[in-house]
Amino acid sequence: MSGRPEILFPLFADLLVLNGIGPKTAQNFKKMGVTRPRDLLFILPHGLINRQITESVFDIQPPAVITVEVMVGMHKPNAIKGRPYRVTVQDALISFELVFFHARSDWLRNQLPTGKKRVISGKLELFDGTAQMVHPDYILDPGLAANQIPQNEPLYPLTHGLTQKQIAKASKSALEHACEMTEWIEPSLLKKYRWPTWKTALSVAHNPEKRSDLSPDSPALRRLAYDELLAHQLALALARNFARNKKGVITKGDGMLRNKALNMMPFSATAAQLRVFEEITLDMAAPCRMNRLLQGDVGSGKTLVALIALLAAVEAGGQGVLMAPTEVLARQHLEVLQPTAFELTLELEILTGRDTANERRTKLAALADGKIQILVGTHAVFQPDVEFKDLRLAVIDEQHRFGVRQRLDLGSKGDAVDVLVMTATPIPRSLELANYGDMDVSILDEKPAGRKPIETVLVSQSRLKQVIDRLKTSIAQGRQAYWVCPLIDESETKDWAAVDERYKVLRLALGEENVGLVHGQLPPIDKDAAMANFISGKTKVLVATTVIEVGVNVRTASIMVIEQAETFGLAQLHQLRGRVGRGCEKSTCLLMYHKLGKTAERRLKTMRETNDGFKIAEEDLKIRGAGDILGVAQSGLPRFHIADIENQNDLMKTAQDDARLLLSTDPNLQSERGVAARTLLYLMERDKAIPFISVG
Repeated sequence: MSGRPEILFPLFADLLVLNGIGPKTAQNFKKMGVTRPRDLLFILPHGLINRQITESVFDIQPPAVITVEVMVGMHKPNAIKGRPYRVTVQDALISFELVFFHARSDWLRNQLPTGKKRVISGKLELFDGTAQMVHPDYILDPGLAANQIPQNEPLYPLTHGLTQKQIAKASKSALEHACEMTEWIEPSLLKKYRWPTWKTALSVAHNPEKRSDLSPDSPALRRLAYDELLAHQLALALARNFARNKKGVITKGDGMLRNKALNMMPFSATAAQLRVFEEITLDMAAPCRMNRLLQGDVGSGKTLVALIALLAAVEAGGQGVLMAPTEVLARQHLEVLQPTAFELTLELEILTGRDTANERRTKLAALADGKIQILVGTHAVFQPDVEFKDLRLAVIDEQHRFGVRQRLDLGSKGDAVDVLVMTATPIPRSLELANYGDMDVSILDEKPAGRKPIETVLVSQSRLKQVIDRLKTSIAQGRQAYWVCPLIDESETKDWAAVDERYKVLRLALGEENVGLVHGQLPPIDKDAAMANFISGKTKVLVATTVIEVGVNVRTASIMVIEQAETFGLAQLHQLRGRVGRGCEKSTCLLMYHKLGKTAERRLKTMRETNDGFKIAEEDLKIRGAGDILGVAQSGLPRFHIADIENQNDLMKTAQDDARLLLSTDPNLQSERGVAARTLLYLMERDKAIPFISVG
């Protein structure tokens, strides 16, 4: 079976097949992203207009939509162009005016003959103390009103050029093009939640009789949301099964290098690290490819996990690569891994865009010969001329900064390469399910012993001088600090502090020899020198942009000052704060703010109240919403029409379980429900997953 099922053809036809839609209206619908009848089905009403008839507008508080029977009075045309045409009408108690712009007088006299009764429905408003209704939605003979004016009319989202009547008429026509489908939901779920069929659910959603029908918790909307989530999870599960069934290379070492490395560490691995070591090494030893996501909070020890995984690849006679999004982070990884590699007599190298042509040629030759056993790099690793002799494992740090295509490119650098992606930004459960459902997930939920919580303080920008004075005292006591600014150059439109300007001020106040500078526009040699001076303790304060957001590990730094903290997101603030608190000394994070709006205040208070990255991620989701939290363009976060992944985490988990259960019993989707599930994939435009089905 291939191609879109015939039952869906009417829903994927041209919009012009629907009643009341011509070329011009179709263009207006296109602005809403609606080009086929199917698209209209998923644009649901967000409100309900009560058009039940009322005796009089006397007690109505404008503005309000009202339906009332009136006696038509005098017409008041206006000869001046652009001025309105008015018609006086009288209900059971009072009179008011109907107002029309650019309407033909002969049409109005025909619709509203003086001395005749009419039922009118529209929005009553006050203008200069007078009640009026501009362009009523309905003007009908009382004998026709009951059949033609709905008592409760759905309120749709609109775009310029479209009316409620047009979208309601088009939606009704689209519903007529929808057939009842063979059920793709597990029967026990339908029974448990008392969900209606797909067609019935759509009909209820587009024809709500009461406000509760519009609630995301109504059976009809829950069912329609579940359909979207099930299609998405089926697509992810098919991709996951496809990846798992692809032949991998068994990578199984003797554990000698790993045990030596662990014994060399000045601390013991946490229980969480030991658990994750086992999950990863078991995956690598299996005959299918590993595709695993490692989540860990700031300071939970992901780098050690990456090292152990890379050593497992080397023990088995293969190579490993660790890729980071920035050169600063790549070099940080190199410095962390170098002492262990030296002790274990392993060949470790770094490949970045900074290498000279000669250096690059030498490194590429050593890589192709297998002499370099572990490579650390930036996106330069993606270049076609980078070839490995036997790449077994690709570790990608800060995965959300790379596209999926880049991840696949790296995975193709060897035969059936195992892939481990790591993120230091904990992902809320709902987004993890939505975005990484095709991956196995390991979580480091424990920090090494001795880590102290970082005290977080909110300080007004007006106290800048006091902060600098306190900092002077602290560095005199031997402490080190980061000072983070949001922008590199002064901006005329935003009064954000510039890193260069702050650098000059702090050098004057604290002494030139005590202050270093790092930002993305510095020449690499200057950046390296500034980092080296800070790591060695030669400089006491490092003024920086968010280039130091992830991975930078200076154990002696115990103070973090973030200037204009209200301009940063929660996840970024948490990452920056995580640069301190890595040694035995008590650490402090100062969040300096200039102006605090409600949202910014909520973010900063969250930072003050908790050091838990997972709690911070959940709060970030509540504040920013799913579409923004990972960055849609970077993460490929799915867009849903009806489902709300922020508030329907339970449905997402149920859909994931259901999809995996269905594929475990019917991997080729050939049963009656399996064929229905294929139809669902096409309906929800997740059919790119169809080729992953091994038969079909």
